[in-house]
Amino acid sequence: MKIRCIQKVFVALFLLACQSVFAKMQPVDYVSTLVGTESNYNLSTGNTYPAVAMPWGMNFWVAQTGKNGDGWQYTYTANKIRGLKQTHQPSPWINDYGQFSLMPTVGPKVFNENKRASWFSHKAEVATPYYYSVYLADYDVTAEVAPTERAAVMQFTFPDTDEANVVIDAFDKGSYVKIIPTENKVIGYTTKNSGGVPENFKNWFVMVFDKPFASSVTVQDSIFTNQLEMTAHHAGAIVSFKTRRGEKVCARVASSFISLEQAEQNLNEIGKRSLQQVKTAGCQRWNEVLGRIEIEDNDIDHLRTFYSCLYRSVLFPRSFYELNAQGEPIHYSPYNGEVRKGYMFTDTGFWDTFRCLFPLLNLVYPSMNTKMQEGLVNAYLESGFLPEWASPGHRGCMVGNNSASIVADAYLKGLRGYDINKLWEAVVHGTQAVHPEVSSTGRLGYEYYNKLGYVPYDVKINENAARTLEYAYDDWCIYQLGKALGKKKKEIDVFAKRAMNYKNLFDAETKLMRGRLKNGEFMKPFNPLKWGDAFTEGNSWHYTWSVFHDPQGLINLMGGKAAFNQMLDSVFALPPVFDDSYYGFTIHEIREMQIMNMGNYAHGNQPIQHMIYLYGYSGEPWKTQYWINQTMNRMYNANPDGYCGDEDNGQTSAWYVFSALGFYPVCPGSNQYVIGTPYFKQATVHLENGNTLSIDADGEGCYIQQMTLNGADYQHNYLDHNQLMQGATIHFNMDTKPNKQRGIASEDAPYSFSKNQQ
Repeated sequence: MKIRCIQKVFVALFLLACQSVFAKMQPVDYVSTLVGTESNYNLSTGNTYPAVAMPWGMNFWVAQTGKNGDGWQYTYTANKIRGLKQTHQPSPWINDYGQFSLMPTVGPKVFNENKRASWFSHKAEVATPYYYSVYLADYDVTAEVAPTERAAVMQFTFPDTDEANVVIDAFDKGSYVKIIPTENKVIGYTTKNSGGVPENFKNWFVMVFDKPFASSVTVQDSIFTNQLEMTAHHAGAIVSFKTRRGEKVCARVASSFISLEQAEQNLNEIGKRSLQQVKTAGCQRWNEVLGRIEIEDNDIDHLRTFYSCLYRSVLFPRSFYELNAQGEPIHYSPYNGEVRKGYMFTDTGFWDTFRCLFPLLNLVYPSMNTKMQEGLVNAYLESGFLPEWASPGHRGCMVGNNSASIVADAYLKGLRGYDINKLWEAVVHGTQAVHPEVSSTGRLGYEYYNKLGYVPYDVKINENAARTLEYAYDDWCIYQLGKALGKKKKEIDVFAKRAMNYKNLFDAETKLMRGRLKNGEFMKPFNPLKWGDAFTEGNSWHYTWSVFHDPQGLINLMGGKAAFNQMLDSVFALPPVFDDSYYGFTIHEIREMQIMNMGNYAHGNQPIQHMIYLYGYSGEPWKTQYWINQTMNRMYNANPDGYCGDEDNGQTSAWYVFSALGFYPVCPGSNQYVIGTPYFKQATVHLENGNTLSIDADGEGCYIQQMTLNGADYQHNYLDHNQLMQGATIHFNMDTKPNKQRGIASEDAPYSFSKNQQ
């Protein structure tokens, strides 16, 4: 008996101690920037890198383990570092632009990236959003970096040596460096990119050291020279110092896509602050941003996963604007090469991020998205199109015209202060044009779609069914935006009609979406397990559910709720079989689905991520609750293998953030969130307007027994955006068994166009 009492006391004291520790921790303390870095070409567990940056910052920094030009620039399994690299990479598949690096070494000067690389260990690595430190074992050097939005302080702690070097690599494909010994300064530019830039593209850099150079060389395509200035295919420089053991050499670094003078202006973000001061300010900034959502939980791993996901959710889109001497936003246009006034953002693919990343901004960070909407106005003015995948300019990647969703959802949720009429012009233009050089911008196949009601399978336009389904949703977004802007019925009715084009691909025999020929016949043979072909990085079982705006219409096509639910169930009941013949090999997205033991559900890719929530439309919301909980428990963690596929610019992370709160924006533009299941006992969202959204859950299990909204019983399977913005208190009573009587009435279902059309 005494032993049991002692054990109980010990456990109570332990829990009390844990709660005390958690209370002292700030949101950023839970973030692991290494989540998703245990990835490679064949299998992604995120395809991320440990970005050292400010939220939505212009420049990120990363410890570079991969070779120059390798999209997998940092992988957790690597054991050598080649440099501390300024990066603008949104994805390894899109790769980088405007990159350069600094690498401290000791001994004879070495520029070659393989020979200068040093062994390191994660045990001697500190990786946070606002600060990175690593011990470079081959040189007995500790390298540190703390960033601002457009600059950074770097610090190198050297041993006792007459040959303490900093290698400056401006990368290949055209670069320039100049050493200015009298100012302890190195300036230059890099032009390296992976596309999406005008001909005059440059990333100018300036770095000022706090110690005079003992010697220096420039590098011309791997050859050392005594010249102080060098323009080459691959230029670089090495500056050297004499140091005592433990002596710290500091470099203040900034860059600009506008000019060298603007890079000097951007250096003022640091001023005379030390690395520690910049680090402290960065920590504070991250806590301000992450602290908008407060989570309470006794499981530190759940807190680590949540805040690591929230960190990823506020990295992109990247700021691509700078502040002039008067503090005004200006930008180098990645579309026409001119310097213009105003905001610009980049490095996001709307095919991914329209789904819930931008809705998260509209709920929690609307002032940031207001700037992004102004950036979209500028992108349209400078290129004639809204971007669909930008990095930094238009890139040929993915399908859809989902900029319409980005624009509509922001305006319908109350964002103002930008030229919405110009954006209306832009979204309408995008329905009847395709970019002359980048076919994924605008609408490829719009002529067929506007005439036939679908993009045919047999007109040499790949992924035609996926395009049709997404165009139909985008047309609904345009229709909703037009109504909100008071556009004439005659002007917008065409978009309402086209919003129903998804029906043209529905095959009643299989109850699935299917490619259709120009003559109206369905394509043959049809294998619903075939990835690609008529669909994009998925199969018919994944894309059939891409009727965001009209699930009730899809329910009707399938023959009612029972048939619809059976089809939903089948996604999980099917084994993870697939047909990869379209690609000729098993792409990583397929492999990631196959190994996750959730049937044909492919959470590692975006087209199906909303599908679990559709049970809320068909009278079986407890299945949504079950599968959400399964996905969160099994598909996410705070380790280097923490995702089940590409993280994709915050989209897969934002899915977790929303789902943890207990609701998800299945249909951006509807101003509704579909209720899932709360993951935490307590969550508080501090809204920008000063109101508070409080969510708490009692009981065990993932099933909602009862829900109250502001103290009143609430049966619906959705929440209204305006309700939340006014401040709300949501309470859930949870259990381990489902309540099959709650949320089953027709009026409990969320918005569907065919049911709610006015």
